[in-house]
Amino acid sequence: MSYDYDLFVIGAGSGGVRAARMSAAYGATVAVAEDTYLGGTCVNVGCVPKKLFVYGSHYHEDFADAQAFGWNVSAKSFEWDRLRDNKTQEILRLQGIYQRLLDDAGVTTHHGTAHLADEHTVVMEQGIFSAERILVATGSWPTVPDIPGREHVITSNEAFYLDSFPSKVVVVGGGYIAVEFAGIFAGLGADTQLLYRGPLFLRGFDEGVRRFVAAELEKKGIELSFDTNVVRVESSGGHKVLELSDGQRIEADLVMYATGRAPKVEGLGLQDVGVAMADNGAIRVNEHYQSSVPSIYALGDVIDRVQLTPVAIAEAMHLARHLFTEQAPAPVAYENIPTAVFSQPNIGTVGPTEEVARERFPQLQVYESEFRALKHTLSGRDERTLMKLLVDGASDRVVAAHMVGLDAGEIIQGIGVAITAGASKADFDDTIGIHPTSAEEFVTMREVAR
Repeated sequence: MSYDYDLFVIGAGSGGVRAARMSAAYGATVAVAEDTYLGGTCVNVGCVPKKLFVYGSHYHEDFADAQAFGWNVSAKSFEWDRLRDNKTQEILRLQGIYQRLLDDAGVTTHHGTAHLADEHTVVMEQGIFSAERILVATGSWPTVPDIPGREHVITSNEAFYLDSFPSKVVVVGGGYIAVEFAGIFAGLGADTQLLYRGPLFLRGFDEGVRRFVAAELEKKGIELSFDTNVVRVESSGGHKVLELSDGQRIEADLVMYATGRAPKVEGLGLQDVGVAMADNGAIRVNEHYQSSVPSIYALGDVIDRVQLTPVAIAEAMHLARHLFTEQAPAPVAYENIPTAVFSQPNIGTVGPTEEVARERFPQLQVYESEFRALKHTLSGRDERTLMKLLVDGASDRVVAAHMVGLDAGEIIQGIGVAITAGASKADFDDTIGIHPTSAEEFVTMREVAR
C-alpha cells in the first residue's frame, strides 16, 4: 500500500522533532503536526525559560554579596516586564531554529490539531494524511485538582507570561517544579509560601537532600507549610484567598499550582483505534516504543516513564534507528540518569537515593560532606553545600552521587559519566581535584560517614 508519509509525528517537542529529523536523515518521508508551539514544553514553558528565570532571580543575592568583594552596587529596582519579554524573544528565536531544523531535514510541518481516524490515518483541518507509521509525542500538560475555585489559580504555563509581578505568591505542590518556582518568585522579590500536602517535598529524591534543601529554602525567606491541604480558592477584591483543611485562610496576589503533569492525549482518538493506555492516559509501549497497535508508536512524557527532555531525545534516537536503519539500537538506559533541580541552591543527582541503595547494596558505604562554599566565606551568606557519594562496599563501585549547592547540575554531569562507566571509589580517590572548587570534594572524601 502507498502512504503519504513513512512516518507522521504528532507533537513537535524535543522528542518528536528529534525522531522526525533523524528518521528523515535515514531516508524516510516524514511529517510533523504541532497544535501549540515548536519545541514543546521544554523550550516554551519548561526548562529553558525556567532556567532563565532562575538566573534572573539570583541577581538580588549577587548584588548583596558584591559588597564583600569591593563592589558598591545595589538592586535599585526589578522590572518584570523586561525579564518576561526578553525571555519571550529568546523563545521565539528557538522556535525559529526548530522550524529551520525541520525544514533543512526535509520534514513537512503541519500547524494545527491532529487526531487519528485509524491506525494509518491522521486527520487535520488542512487535510487527511496517511502514514505507514504514526508517532505520538505530544508530551504532558499541567494538572490542577478539581477543587472549588480552581479557575482562580495558574500553572507553570501561565507563570511565564504574567501581566504583572505579584507581591505575595502561594505555590501549591511538592515536586521539583513547585520548589523551583518558589525560589524564582522569592528571588524576584515576592513574599512566597510553599504549601504541600505531604510531610516533606521532593518525594523520590534522597531523604538527606530533601531535608537539606528545606532548611536552605527557609533561610532564603520562603515559608514552607507541609502536611497542608487546600480546600478551596476564592477571589476577593483582586486577591486570592486559600482556605486550608485546618480552617486557616491565606491571602495572596497569585496562586500557582504545581501538582503534577498528565500525558497530553485528549482529542487524539487513541482509544478509538485501540491503543492501550494507563489510567492516567499514558500510552503503553514496548521496548521499541511500539503501542498495542503495531503501526502506532509513542515516546517522551506521553508514555510517562521519565519526564525529562534528554530522555525523550534518547528514546527518539532509538526509535529512528530501529525503524529506518539496519542497526539494532541499544535500549535506552533508564537507570543512573543525571538530574538537576534548579532550586536555590541547585540539586544535582545521579543514581539511587541512599534509601533505595541500602536495599540494593547490603554493604553500602556513605561518604558525606557539608560545608560553606569559598565564596560565602567573604559574602557571609549562611548557605551550605551538601555532597554525598554512595559506594557498594562489596565491589568498591560508586553507585550514586548527590549534591546541593552552587552549579550542582553542572558538576553532577561529569560525575554521571564516571558512574555510568562503572568507576570505583578508588578511581575517585586517585583523581586529582581542581582546587579551590566545590567539585573537588567528590574526590577528597575519605571517611565513611555511615
